[in-house]
Amino acid sequence: MQPLPHHYHVQAQASVDSLVQLNAGELETLESAPPVQFGGDGKHWSPEEFLLAAVADCYILSFKAVASGSGFAWQDLTCAVEGVLEREGKVTRFTRYQLNVVLTCAAGTDKGKAQKLLEKAESVCLVSSSLNGTFELHTDIIEQV
Repeated sequence: MQPLPHHYHVQAQASVDSLVQLNAGELETLESAPPVQFGGDGKHWSPEEFLLAAVADCYILSFKAVASGSGFAWQDLTCAVEGVLEREGKVTRFTRYQLNVVLTCAAGTDKGKAQKLLEKAESVCLVSSSLNGTFELHTDIIEQV
């Protein structure tokens, strides 16, 4: 890892009748539109979905790092995130995030250690640590036979 602080740059651009074009350096351009809940057609990623995707992605990358650091063997990890958007006073914001995580490991895996690593991944995820709201972690550890 490079020394902190890290700086990240993203640019967004749109015209009256276009989708929002998101660019970051040499990365592929992404398109964004409002979600269905705000009148969008549901055929494009929305900022709300990008936010939840960032939480899920960061959680998995954090788990990969803590599992590697502890020498923990695993096979597959899925993280589904549900965010709850509410109005609090005059502010509309995400207030709750529920992470539903399924970890698949080999038979005979130490499930206690797996659970501790899943919890540690949540605590070290820099994206979720940067957000307001409460986080609930629901885990399922499956042993592959």
